[in-house]
Amino acid sequence: MNDNFIREIEYYENYYLEFFEILDPEVQKKFNWTLQLICTLERVPEKYFKHITNSTGLYEIRVEYRSNIYRVFCFFDKGNLIILINGFQKKTKKTPKSELTKAEKLKEEYLVEKYGK
Repeated sequence: MNDNFIREIEYYENYYLEFFEILDPEVQKKFNWTLQLICTLERVPEKYFKHITNSTGLYEIRVEYRSNIYRVFCFFDKGNLIILINGFQKKTKKTPKSELTKAEKLKEEYLVEKYGK
C-alpha cells in the first residue's frame, strides 16, 4: 500500500481506543491494516467499509478474524475526515440495536461539542 492518504482518521473520546485495547494482537493488526486501506484507497470494498442504511450517515468498519466478526461505527466530518466511535464484537447476524443507538448518540455528542449543533 502507498502512503498517499486521501482520508484522515480521528477518534472521538476514547471509545474506539478502549475497544481496540482489549482485542487480541492479531485482530489489532487486522484493524490497523483495514484503517490504512480506508485512508489510502479511493474506493474501499464494502467488505471493509459500509454505509449503514437507515442511519444519520453512519458507516461501519468491518473486520473478520478467524470465526470472529468485529465492527466499529464511524462517520464523516467535513471533507475526508472520518471519526471513529464505538466498536463491538458481532455475535449475531443482525447489528445490535443498542450499539447502533449508542453510535447515533456519540455522533450527536461529537457534533454538538465541535459545532454547537
